[in-house]
Amino acid sequence: MNDYIFDVDGTLIDTEKMYLLPLHKTLRANGYNVSYDDVKKVFGITASDALKILGVKDVEAVRKQWFDQIKNYKDDAKVYDGIIDSLAKLHADKNNRLAIATSKIEDEFHRDVTRFGLDDYFDAFVFSNEIKHGKPAPDLILKGIEKLNADPKATIYIGDTIYDLQAAHAAHVAFGLAGWRTKKTVDFANSDYYFETPADLLTIGSLAE
Repeated sequence: MNDYIFDVDGTLIDTEKMYLLPLHKTLRANGYNVSYDDVKKVFGITASDALKILGVKDVEAVRKQWFDQIKNYKDDAKVYDGIIDSLAKLHADKNNRLAIATSKIEDEFHRDVTRFGLDDYFDAFVFSNEIKHGKPAPDLILKGIEKLNADPKATIYIGDTIYDLQAAHAAHVAFGLAGWRTKKTVDFANSDYYFETPADLLTIGSLAE
């Protein structure tokens, strides 16, 4: 593998609490009887799709209330241990190309991710405002392949949710499960790779040769 496309939330950065605590609070304040476990099930897809799945009627109004609160939870987000070191090593190999393909729109990415300094390790970025259909559709990954001018057969998408796996296989690329976030249960039996730690990313591709 020489072309690596990464999800962000739950893969590069632990953002669960930053997003889901204010989402849960907002939904409860609007009369939706949902549990925290309910909102966890929609982690990793676009905000609008998540709200629709949760049965929200006025998606834009609730989305605005939710996003207005996220800033109060920003300290709950952090880069996973080992991610920066592994990204730096992958990026240093000139045979590799790295991209981000995220359900965030571009403004959300800059609001939540740029502060962690990950941008320098990537050659391309794909945001959900660039494509028609979010995960589990393959659009994000296909756009990443296009931007990297990548060979799908040499491409892997690394993510942490079932939506990531489905999107990767719909795009006909390998899927690597971010095991530092998600354990390999029966739901992920079709994963092509299981990475227990970010360092395991270095065991495939030209760096392992």
